Amino acid sequence: MEQTSYFTDLQALAGLLSLVTCYLVSKKLIFSRLISDKKCQHLVFGSAACVFILWMFRTGIYDGLTVHFLWLSALPLLLGFRWAIFSATLALLGVTVFGKESIDMLGVNFLLGVLAPITLTYGLYSLTFHKLPRHIFIYIFLCAFIPGALTIGLKILALSGYFYLDGMYSWQVIEDNYLVLSTLILFPEAMFNGMTITLLVIYKPEWVYTFYDKLYLDKQ
Repeated sequence: MEQTSYFTDLQALAGLLSLVTCYLVSKKLIFSRLISDKKCQHLVFGSAACVFILWMFRTGIYDGLTVHFLWLSALPLLLGFRWAIFSATLALLGVTVFGKESIDMLGVNFLLGVLAPITLTYGLYSLTFHKLPRHIFIYIFLCAFIPGALTIGLKILALSGYFYLDGMYSWQVIEDNYLVLSTLILFPEAMFNGMTITLLVIYKPEWVYTFYDKLYLDKQ
């Protein structure tokens, strides 16, 4: 009972932190753009729909220990940090409403499954943008491909730690039925994000918020 109470409090704290984070992020968003700018509408809501569909298809044996494509490395490159948080949150709310995620885990899933991966990706993008030569292959591999593997690995490790501390599953169950799946999905997730950004910068570079033709192409 004490452990259950403790983690109920932890979930409530995660929910509170999620609300505070969403408030701080939304303060900087210009929501009037969603009304006046059709391009912004299509990108934000279209991305949310794509992420929602991806997250609906998942594999796993035990509740909570499921794996699915994230696409959260391409998303902040496409939309920017704040709109990516907004779009991914809409997708998370959607899969929660449809019963794919527990409502009690909404705050935890936001912090570990949305905020952490997007922050990691955008942090790596900012680091490469300021510290490394601005080359299109650096942009694709170090900002999309590699972060794709890192973000899903981060989410799996973080949730593994949470479920183990929660006492819901033993470490052996988590390792055999959850962590082992990470080795199978790291490369596909990296390829998925890398190919998405590659195709976008070739055919629709104006859609990619963090890609600048003059910096990445004109000097090549």
